Amino acid sequence: MERLDTIAASLPKRLGQCADFLRHNIHLVAVSTVADLSAGAGVQPSAFMRFCQALGFSGFSEMQALFRAEYAQLRPDYAERLSQLRERGAQGPGGLAADFVEAGHKSLISLMNSLDEERLGEACELLAAAGTIHLVGLRRAFAIVSYMGYMLDKMQVPTVIHRTSGQIESDHAIRPGDCLFAVSFAPFSQETLQLAARTADRGIPVVALSDTADCPLRDTARVLLIAREVDVGAFRAPIAAMTLATSLTVAVGGRRKDGD
Repeated sequence: MERLDTIAASLPKRLGQCADFLRHNIHLVAVSTVADLSAGAGVQPSAFMRFCQALGFSGFSEMQALFRAEYAQLRPDYAERLSQLRERGAQGPGGLAADFVEAGHKSLISLMNSLDEERLGEACELLAAAGTIHLVGLRRAFAIVSYMGYMLDKMQVPTVIHRTSGQIESDHAIRPGDCLFAVSFAPFSQETLQLAARTADRGIPVVALSDTADCPLRDTARVLLIAREVDVGAFRAPIAAMTLATSLTVAVGGRRKDGD
């Protein structure tokens, strides 16, 4: 994934299609043929083979071998994740706590090493200038936007959290002069992506947070922030993402207070 993030912007069109398809269908690599994947990406098998080579593999077979070895860890259900932890010999809650602390520490070190302060500053400016800050993040991302909403409310910053439930679109609440902060992690929430796209189409700025630079939000966001997490048995605590979002929220609150 890190290699893909590095080369994605420089790939030719056909190989870029392969990259987009892989990003959204990564769970298919271990169980599909190169013909299946190339058809899904809308390219010839030879183009998908070149894409594999661009990633550093000798060909599709070598890449598939890697994904087959990791297949059980890609997107297992929660029963499988718990089974994996038992197989690793997890030593009760104390041992798990130690594992998550170590994973969180690694996630934070990675965040600091890759932090783009200029981009973070631009995100702060957009949010601080907004009449109302709109937040959207579903599933794993909901914890992040709900905490941001709590903090912004305490700092008396007008804020709306969009839950996109019941097939009710809340676009009308996002008005010119506002800003949308969208959070989505692989495999990505379509509701979040669609709200962000509709908002951007209206000329309203979108700031996004994800775990990959090749996130679909990159096409709609004025600023895309990245926070990757180290997992423990396929469980991920959003340590880096929460830290980055909290830092941004406090900075926005301070900026608005200074502007009063």
